[in-house]
Amino acid sequence: MLFEDEFVIDRLVKYVGNGRIRWHVEFRGHRMELTTGQIKKQPTFRRKILEQAGVLPPQRSGAGYRRWALDLRKNAIELPWRDSPVDIDFAIDRLTGHGDGRWTVEYQGKAIKFTSIKLRRQVSFRKRMLAKAKVLPPELAPSAYRKWMDWLIHNASEAAPLAGEASMPEKSWLDDLPELAGWQK
Repeated sequence: MLFEDEFVIDRLVKYVGNGRIRWHVEFRGHRMELTTGQIKKQPTFRRKILEQAGVLPPQRSGAGYRRWALDLRKNAIELPWRDSPVDIDFAIDRLTGHGDGRWTVEYQGKAIKFTSIKLRRQVSFRKRMLAKAKVLPPELAPSAYRKWMDWLIHNASEAAPLAGEASMPEKSWLDDLPELAGWQK
C-alpha cells in the first residue's frame, strides 16, 4: 500500500480525436491507457494501476478523490490522436547508411529500411514509421525537419562490410569469363 504523498503520476496525456477521448497515465515507466470513466471511478482506477504497474494507489475519501481526479484531468497534456499516439519525446536509436542511397533506421529494436528520397520527405518518413514501427513521429515545420534529417545523415554510422566482401579483392566478372567458358590460357 502506498501513502498519499508517495503516489505521484509522472504525466497524464489526453488524446482527442475520432470522437473519443483517451487518457495515457504515465507512472514509474509504465504507460497505461484509460477511459474517462475509469479515471473518474476510484475502485476501477486503483485496480487498473495495480494490474498494470503493480502498485495500489492510496484510498481517498469520495470527495477528495473526485477533486484529485478533476485536477489531474485539468492539468493533462492535450495531443491530437492519430493511428498511434505521437510521442513528443520521439527519438530514433540509430541511422545507418549502406551506400547507394539506402538507409536503415533503428527504433526500439526494429530496423526500418529507407531510400534517401523516403528519408528526406517528412510525409514518407512518418507513414513508413507508422506502418513498420507502429509509431507516428511528431510533425515538424518543413525547415526544422530538413535540419533534423541533415543532422541525422551527417551523424549516421556506416554499415560494416560483410565478411566475404571485405576479404575479396576488387574483381570484375570479366576476369572469370575465360574460366567460365572452359577456355584454357
